[in-house]
Amino acid sequence: MKTHIKFIKIAFGFFGTCLLLGMSVTNNTEEGWIDLFNGKNLDGWIVKIAKHETGENYGETYRVIDGQLQVSYENYNDFDFQYGHLFYEKPFSHYLIEIEYKFFGDQAPKGEGWAWRNSGVMLHGQSPYTMTKDQDFPISIEAQFLGGDGKNNRTTCNLCTPGTNVVMDGKLITQHCISSKSKTFHGDQWVNAKFLVLGDSIIKHFANDELVLSYEKPQFGGGTVNRYNPAEKRDGELIKGGYISLQSESHPISFRKVRLYNLENYASNTGILAKKLNELNIPVN
Repeated sequence: MKTHIKFIKIAFGFFGTCLLLGMSVTNNTEEGWIDLFNGKNLDGWIVKIAKHETGENYGETYRVIDGQLQVSYENYNDFDFQYGHLFYEKPFSHYLIEIEYKFFGDQAPKGEGWAWRNSGVMLHGQSPYTMTKDQDFPISIEAQFLGGDGKNNRTTCNLCTPGTNVVMDGKLITQHCISSKSKTFHGDQWVNAKFLVLGDSIIKHFANDELVLSYEKPQFGGGTVNRYNPAEKRDGELIKGGYISLQSESHPISFRKVRLYNLENYASNTGILAKKLNELNIPVN
């Protein structure tokens, strides 16, 4: 994709007729941006932790401290595979989401080795109300956050696919996780992550404003999600939109910014969309 025109043709080649999704605007810092996290409390968010009912914030896993949304496990004696997700209350389809995060502290007792300094944001996810009590992950597209160990390379803003597949370079990808080309971020440093999501077409990952991964045609399929309702996983069907959620996978993480620019109104006009992405400093090539 070397030109505006080529990008737009690909981006909209898979669009269907879109239904605008309603939203409420809170605490805008810049025109058009919606702060999903208000810096004060968890208003507008829904907790779903495996082995617990939707809405139960077990162990006060998700909390707000000093203006930051933190995932903490100080009230856990044993992580016990209690994977959690904090869902924003409304679904979206076409948008740019910006998140600033940092890992800190020690992993929860008996957390899995692969989950050390591991978290993420789930895109195009199922509703928390359709998850079973014991389901581990929502069927979704995961933009994975990883922290470095101070020595080895470990990319962030990767892709994982619980109950889903994507297409890259014209080929269906069934591998669960795909690494990005990002730098490694060691220690307890803040990282800026952005994700451009255009319905059932293109998704792009950015780490500190560098494009690090791109793919298209998110769809139901694959595995790595357990104890779900089969009716929620319609293999082969493209995913046009869904819920956004922040993970709790056993390592503490803090978020100081979670904001979204809704692009739904621009989805049907390729020229206006390209102009808006340019205004948002998002490259289209």
